[in-house]
Amino acid sequence: MSKTKLDRATIEALVGILDDKGLTEVEYEADGVRVRVARSGAPVVATPPAQAAATMPRHAETEAPTASSASGKLVESPMVGTFYVASSPESAPFVEVGDRVKKGQVVCIIEAMKLMNEIECEYEGVVAERLVDNAQGVEFGQPLFRITAD
Repeated sequence: MSKTKLDRATIEALVGILDDKGLTEVEYEADGVRVRVARSGAPVVATPPAQAAATMPRHAETEAPTASSASGKLVESPMVGTFYVASSPESAPFVEVGDRVKKGQVVCIIEAMKLMNEIECEYEGVVAERLVDNAQGVEFGQPLFRITAD
């Protein structure tokens, strides 16, 4: 049995992320202890129906048909969080469609629990498509970019 305890403050922080980001689920793992906090039903954020379709996060399940029909490799989110194209609102995007990328090059940031995590490309090639909007919530395994060979 692990000696690591999950304290109340950590759990409350995870619940706060659900509320702040309008997510239905968040998962956290540290020192071999994993906790998943989920809300049943829809997020508490109310959005008019016309806007809802345009602002709803894309999930891996809804991306699969588009992504699998297109050629290239997918850069997927390694965590739940908020996707950002640049390090700050004033900065230029890390990459744009049409840019050539190298393995290990930073392509975006995902904010999770107030930490900014640089996401590196696992492939070399050209950014063919960005599959997520800036400041959009993303899920674990959700496709972020499609990278094609020259």
